[in-house]
Amino acid sequence: MKTRTLARSSDLMPSLFDDFLRPWNDYFDGGSYPGRAFTIPSVNIVEGKDDFKLSFAVPGMKKSDFKIDVTGNLLTISSEKEESKEEKEDNYSRQEYNYSSFSRSFTLPEEVNKEKIDATYVDGVLKLVLPKKEEAKKLTVNKHITVK
Repeated sequence: MKTRTLARSSDLMPSLFDDFLRPWNDYFDGGSYPGRAFTIPSVNIVEGKDDFKLSFAVPGMKKSDFKIDVTGNLLTISSEKEESKEEKEDNYSRQEYNYSSFSRSFTLPEEVNKEKIDATYVDGVLKLVLPKKEEAKKLTVNKHITVK
């Protein structure tokens, strides 16, 4: 029996690091880079008849900030972003920088057509559509079986 998966590669580490870095997250949330916390974006996964849809809330990014790769049956979405800010006044000078990154990996089910995966980024939401292979669509037959 095969098990279909579209699962995260790790559940323990993000929550462990979220708890560990919470004081820093609180500090930076109110600083010069609001909303730039050390977190991994959550994902919504919806399975439809013809595809899987993944949605990530990642505001403040650009399309070019994302790297999406498929290696075998592993889908990896990652991003790196570096920002710097410098202020100079008569009696002081201040320079700040921020570096943020994340990486999420998912094991793809066999029925996903890896050649036709599509990604869009609009209004702070990264959306991926993972279409199912034609054979998988045909195998999804609903049938009621009566007990004799």
